[in-house]
Amino acid sequence: MSESPKIPADLAVDESVIRQIGELDLTRGRPLIVSDADEVLIQFLVGLERYLETCGLWLDLQSFALTGNIKHRDTGAPVAPGEMPALLEAFFAASTRALDIVPGAADALGTLSERAQIVVLTNVPLGAREARAASLAAGGLPYPVIANKGLKGGAVRRLAERVEAPVFFLDDILHNIASVAKAHAPSHRIHFIADPRLAKLLGPAPDSHFHTGDWAAARHFIEERLAAGGF
Repeated sequence: MSESPKIPADLAVDESVIRQIGELDLTRGRPLIVSDADEVLIQFLVGLERYLETCGLWLDLQSFALTGNIKHRDTGAPVAPGEMPALLEAFFAASTRALDIVPGAADALGTLSERAQIVVLTNVPLGAREARAASLAAGGLPYPVIANKGLKGGAVRRLAERVEAPVFFLDDILHNIASVAKAHAPSHRIHFIADPRLAKLLGPAPDSHFHTGDWAAARHFIEERLAAGGF
C-alpha cells in the first residue's frame, strides 16, 4: 500500500486554521490584505520586555530570536529552550490585551479598508485569539483574526483561493514571507518590522517586494499596487 504524499511545510495548514478560514465572510473579487500582528500591528517586543521584568528576566537582543536571548537577570543564564513555550504562553495569557498598537497602523488600514478586505493572521495560541481580536479592535483595528500554527504559506494560499483577487501579505519573519512566496507566488509581500532595534538585525527578506517599519510607507506601496491592478 502506497503512502499518501507528504504535504510540503509551506502548504501545510492546521485543521483549526482551516476551520477559522472557513468561518470568514470574504468577498470574491475584492483585494485582500493579510497582516501579521506582532511587530506589524502590535508592539510585541516592548510588551514582552515589560512582562519579562516581572519574571526576573530580560531580553538580550543579540540576534533576531527569542530562544537563547531571554536571560535570567540574576545569573545571566538563558532560559532553557524547553521552557520557552510555557513562558510565551504565559506572556500571551497575561499581556495580550495590554499590548500597544504600532503607530499609524489603525489609520493606514482604515484607509485601505475602503479598497480591500483585511484579515489578521497571527501565530498566537488558539485560546488567545479572542483576546487578541479584542485588543486590536480596542486599538482601532476591528478585523477578523486567525490564530495560525506554523508557517503561513498554506493559510495565505487558502485565503487567496477564497477571494481570487490581489493578496498583500505583511510579516516580520523571514521564513513566513518565504513560505507565502512559495505557496502563493502572485502575492505582494511586505517585510514589516516596527521596532527599529529588531529591524537593524535583519536586512530585507529576499522574497519580499518592500521593506519598511512605517505604516504610511506600507500604505503607499499597497495603494500603488491596487491602482496598478485597477482597484
